Amino acid sequence: MRERGRTRRLLGLGARTGGAVIRTRLGGQADWRALGEALFEGLSELKGPAMKLAQIMAQWDDLLPPDLVDELARLQRQAEPMPWEGIRRTLVEQYGELDTHFREIEPRPFASASMGQVHRAITHDGETLVLKVQYPGLPEILEGDLAQVRRIMRLGRWLKVPQARLDALFEELAASLRSELDYQAEARALARYRERYAHLDGLVIPEPLPDLSGPRVLAMRHVGGTPLRELELGDDATRQRIATTLADWLTEELFAHGELHADPHAGNFAADEQGRLVIYDLGAVIPVADAHLKAMMALLDAALANDPMAMDDALRQLGGRQGQGAPLALYREAAEAVVPLFQPGVQDFADVRMHRRLRELSPKVWAAMDRLQPPADILLLSRTLNGHYWNLVRLGARLDMHSRTRPLLEWARG
Repeated sequence: MRERGRTRRLLGLGARTGGAVIRTRLGGQADWRALGEALFEGLSELKGPAMKLAQIMAQWDDLLPPDLVDELARLQRQAEPMPWEGIRRTLVEQYGELDTHFREIEPRPFASASMGQVHRAITHDGETLVLKVQYPGLPEILEGDLAQVRRIMRLGRWLKVPQARLDALFEELAASLRSELDYQAEARALARYRERYAHLDGLVIPEPLPDLSGPRVLAMRHVGGTPLRELELGDDATRQRIATTLADWLTEELFAHGELHADPHAGNFAADEQGRLVIYDLGAVIPVADAHLKAMMALLDAALANDPMAMDDALRQLGGRQGQGAPLALYREAAEAVVPLFQPGVQDFADVRMHRRLRELSPKVWAAMDRLQPPADILLLSRTLNGHYWNLVRLGARLDMHSRTRPLLEWARG
């Protein structure tokens, strides 16, 4: 009965969002705010893969209409929590009598996401912990939800998203969700990242507590912080420290260790009282092959040289170039849009001129998707880097990208 109820709600959501898409304002523009509100109302209740899809979409600031992005972003902050009774059952299955381990557990979560929610707990020694608790029954309903999400994603045709892109996105979504069910793997990732990046004074990663963790509960020491989105209008010095640390960490993560934190939505990051970057969630960490990194750097190298034929060669190496007829004019426009960020000296990520050019390019990119169809692994990599780029934009980062990329380009050429 529960699964049939979820299926009905998912199909109902598809009907509501489809109706929002085809309703138009004066001038023939789609009512993106109405579509976003329908998605928020339905997905914040359903959790799981449908909500995760909306969170992924919310990171595409450069592709989706602002009204739609604003509503989807609410899912990172205001999702409806799961009732305490269900969460408590999961905790009892993990710990037995809760009073044996904890003096108190707050029934209301301070964070709710697509796959679980986070509750503060206080031990008998007075230490504050956080418990990330997986939603009850999630593994059993995941596959059914994914089947319905695939049906809902057909609405992407209204946005003129090619079927190949939708299929790749779905496969990425499914793989990501299945991996996020493994809280023990996330605990190992937290421990690995804490050891690996201990030399970065500006970075904080919560300590996992294996003795209190299990397949569906991840216990960590509490690390307070101001969410990244709330820093946008805050102290500039703090924002610049956070942005520099984020850029340093991502560069080391990719080029020294061949891994990438693949869930870049802003709710996973914060600044602590000392102005250090806090990373809360490591449920999605992906390997990145040297061959992909070199091809991506070759693409950037060709763009900086304004060489559209070399850009086409790099896209073929990435597996993202198919069909006949290289869109050379599009390559030139793309190069002109990104080159200013890599000019010598400090560049401002908040410069709206670049954002405007990227938005103007988006329809042309979609129109060329018969020739530009990235495979799923490259789609995940590019989406993740795109999400981290927009986090730097939100922070108003000022970085010398020319100096940062020179040694990486030399590495790729070698």
